[in-house]
Amino acid sequence: MRTILLLILALLAFAGNSLLNREALASGAIDWGNFTGTRLGSGALFLIVLYVIQNRRWPMPRRDAGISGMVMPAALFVYAACFSWAYLELSAATGALILFAFVQITMQGLAIATGTRPGPLEWTGLIMAMGGLVWLLLPGLAAPPLWSAMAMAMSGAAWGVYSWLGRGADDPLRITARNFLLAVPLALGFLFLTSFPVHVSAYGVVLAIASGAITSGLGYAIWYAVLPHISVTNAGVAQLSVPAIAALGGVVLLDEALTLRLAIGGLVILLGIGLTIFAGRTALAKK
Repeated sequence: MRTILLLILALLAFAGNSLLNREALASGAIDWGNFTGTRLGSGALFLIVLYVIQNRRWPMPRRDAGISGMVMPAALFVYAACFSWAYLELSAATGALILFAFVQITMQGLAIATGTRPGPLEWTGLIMAMGGLVWLLLPGLAAPPLWSAMAMAMSGAAWGVYSWLGRGADDPLRITARNFLLAVPLALGFLFLTSFPVHVSAYGVVLAIASGAITSGLGYAIWYAVLPHISVTNAGVAQLSVPAIAALGGVVLLDEALTLRLAIGGLVILLGIGLTIFAGRTALAKK
């Protein structure tokens, strides 16, 4: 029960990121580069303070062995930067759909490459969930802007790599704090080297801090605490609920339209998730 509650909190945080990013950038409250830097910086500060309070020590040891110690901060930065840039044009629901479709593709590809084989029912649920995504993304009256969609796809691939590398973290809070802290110089360097219109308002900064400290930093720490207790397939498919949550939030909070296609696709996604999680738990119980 505790794992399920934590999983729900993490998924709500992921959806909250889409809503906060879209509101900040669509309203012109802050430019996407400064949103990314403020998000990563506030996330790092929040996580470091939380870790120090809990453990009475600095979250970064002098060395973190392994390739993941270098790749994860870079993947986090790529995810955050592409995520913000894409939300200049994408709606909250569309952005979340593209993001988690590519998270799923990346994580499942890595799982299969390393020998994991989902069972028949898990494959059925996965196909149902992906079918719901395809239904939602089929060209309609207005297809998503190409470059923004590509940026969100890259963000999803980066988040998939980040999730894969962090799935076995023995201290999720420390690892997340470390990755956020190491991603900040990358964001600052990017801001320094890139020229684009700069605009920062108090409202935009507040949204970026909320995204960094709460829906990113705390949300990711919770996510990594959950990952060891669920299968890779379940983790990937569970994230497909985020577009449905983001779509609902977009309708209620951002005045985005709720269409029949969105309702049907969201229902199929949730049914696929339910089947996959049920199949995964049944398979574990038989072992």
